[in-house]
Amino acid sequence: MIRRTTLTALASLALVAAPVAFAQSAAKKELVIGATAGSNVDVLKLGIQPQLEKKGYKVRLVEFNDYVQPNLALAQGALDVNYFQHIIYLKKFAQDQKLDLAEIVQGPIAPLGIYSSKRKAIAEVKEGDRVSLPNDPSNLARALVLLQSQGLLTVRADVDPLRVTEKDITANPRKLKLVPLEAAQLPRSLGDVEWAIVNGNFAISSGLKLTEAVVLEKTPDHYLLVAAVKSADKAQPWARDVAEAFKTPEFKAVLDKHFAGYARPSFLQ
Repeated sequence: MIRRTTLTALASLALVAAPVAFAQSAAKKELVIGATAGSNVDVLKLGIQPQLEKKGYKVRLVEFNDYVQPNLALAQGALDVNYFQHIIYLKKFAQDQKLDLAEIVQGPIAPLGIYSSKRKAIAEVKEGDRVSLPNDPSNLARALVLLQSQGLLTVRADVDPLRVTEKDITANPRKLKLVPLEAAQLPRSLGDVEWAIVNGNFAISSGLKLTEAVVLEKTPDHYLLVAAVKSADKAQPWARDVAEAFKTPEFKAVLDKHFAGYARPSFLQ
């Protein structure tokens, strides 16, 4: 039976962690896996959880509404695995917060997209248009590169595209007004801005469709999501079972049926 919990603050994690004593051994058969709300948790629910349960695991899925708590919860032991971030974000967050976390496998991601309730095509961009975009550094860089790919602004040629910031913009010919927001808030901003650059999982969880995007990102491999664990758990049998579940024909079939249009690692093509 699938159980889902939504957590929005670190203090709430005690409610998940307190009743369960997680045995860090080969006999471990209870797994708590966290993901951000929407398509990321749905990927787990439909494609990963059933496989793990067939192997005898009891799986609890925990939903989050931000990009901070899932890694803190993982590091503190309230989660065994999380699935919500790309490797760039994982490495930077772990370094900044001094956490010992590691990826175990890549998985699919709903592409970043440019959405609008007021315009139908990029050709309709007007001077002074407001553009909301993610405010976390890695996804902000990703959004700025997407805007550059559409000819809407230019960033310094010598800057690492994975680390682009607003300070690296060298040309903004239409004087676009950038409005950085928490990623979960971006779909709600559509009524207040002309354009919103929305992470795929939050777009889908808000009712937007990938096919409704004015532009979808051609997602490079380094922006695919990863399943992460504490580094000390990377070699655990249960961690290997989680990783293997992402590589099966069963998982590919779930993606083909329910998650068309998602960017995928090569082993799921």
